[in-house]
Amino acid sequence: MRLISTWRRGGVGWGHFSAVFGACLMIATPALATEVGLVGLFPGKAVLIINGSAPRTLSIGSKLNDVKLIAVEQDAATLEFDGKRQRLLIGQHVVSSEAATQAGQTINLTADPGGHFTTIGTVNGATMRFLVDTGASFISLGASDARRANIDLNKAQPGMSMTANGPVPVWRVKLNTVKVGDVTLNDVDAAVHNIDLPVVLLGMSFLSRMEMKRDGETMTLRKRY
Repeated sequence: MRLISTWRRGGVGWGHFSAVFGACLMIATPALATEVGLVGLFPGKAVLIINGSAPRTLSIGSKLNDVKLIAVEQDAATLEFDGKRQRLLIGQHVVSSEAATQAGQTINLTADPGGHFTTIGTVNGATMRFLVDTGASFISLGASDARRANIDLNKAQPGMSMTANGPVPVWRVKLNTVKVGDVTLNDVDAAVHNIDLPVVLLGMSFLSRMEMKRDGETMTLRKRY
């Protein structure tokens, strides 16, 4: 099973995605925007996020919101929507719309020697070092970074995060502003750990609001909303 993380209440953790980071594609068609993200795979089934909705599981041949699951592979799925077929790797998001190709605020990143995309930005005005992580449901901050960003945990939702070293306590919060390059997003979901982290993980609560395109060692993120 390949499955991206979800947040659960009542002390049950949100697990880290086992995601393959691939080149995210953009397709333009003269229709209303349709956004589809492939976030998990089971035998004969795929877990999709369609137009920002909660993750839904489709079986091969089934359809949801005019998105039909055609085939499932080990790390990819073939979908049909907006009159076209599209093969998505797990972790990819596709936006099909002319509007999606219009000029907008963009972030241009270059991979480091390890193949990771890092950048400098701010959270609530405090400078942070971000690591792009499509396998994280939310922006994830360490304890000291959260303090620098003046994040109040008194009213935060507690939970657990499943990591490689086992479950760790976290708090679910809303970030007032997240700025990377020329792009600023407001009211972004995040998770605060009770330990320090070497970087802030730029997870899907930020990335799902962007169009993502990778070309070799370069990644372009374009603000959608």
